[in-house]
Amino acid sequence: MKERSLGEFEELVLLMVAALHDEAYGVAILENLEEKLGRKVNVSAIHVALKRLENKGFVHSRFGGITSDRGGRRKKFYVITSAGKKILDDQYALRTGIYQQIPKISFN
Repeated sequence: MKERSLGEFEELVLLMVAALHDEAYGVAILENLEEKLGRKVNVSAIHVALKRLENKGFVHSRFGGITSDRGGRRKKFYVITSAGKKILDDQYALRTGIYQQIPKISFN
């Protein structure tokens, strides 16, 4: 049985795969995460997270066409699966439920 847990960084990568939809590949995910987080992210960490997400069944990958601007190498694109969307929905519900339990406190 595949592991169904999701680490914080994996969640961020999975969210970005979902947000980029059919245009999610390593560098695009990296650049978008760096923009959103306001800090540098290691490209190797992205690839490791994508591999784990694929092993868990949360994303599928496919290769794009060969392009001359990449020296004949193909991009590997990722798309979220129904299991990936479900775990994101579950994480959202969990976090929202906990957040809503925070009492209305004034810090003035």
